[in-house]
Amino acid sequence: MGDPRNVAHAKKVTQEKHHKNKHAPKAGAPAAQPAKKAQSEKQAVVTERAAPETEAEKPAQSPDSARLEKSLAVLSKLKELEFHSRANLEKLAELSLTIEEDLKQKAFAEAIGAVYSAQDAFQSKILKLIEDYEAECARLRPAV
Repeated sequence: MGDPRNVAHAKKVTQEKHHKNKHAPKAGAPAAQPAKKAQSEKQAVVTERAAPETEAEKPAQSPDSARLEKSLAVLSKLKELEFHSRANLEKLAELSLTIEEDLKQKAFAEAIGAVYSAQDAFQSKILKLIEDYEAECARLRPAV
């Protein structure tokens, strides 16, 4: 995993592209003029209010596959949290050695030991959660 700032920037760029694509005119449709933009937005709102039945008639995915897709996204984020947790444990271990061995700062050694213990407890809990959530995702997958 890269620098958190790079990850955040990549996420922002992706969201901006998604936002632009969402509001871009459809292929073959004439580009909206700025003066008519407010009117076309009002018309879109009225159309959306009048068309919930058509969306219900044509679901893009079955409810189970949509739940599975969302669950897999959650699982991916949990695994990302676990990855960062493991990295934090490694960094805390290095810092602990530096503080205890190189700097001989016993008061801070106890404090960083407490932080390490808390991170280790989090690591154990997130691993258990991931295991349980993977089982749930397997249950949601359709039988082949």
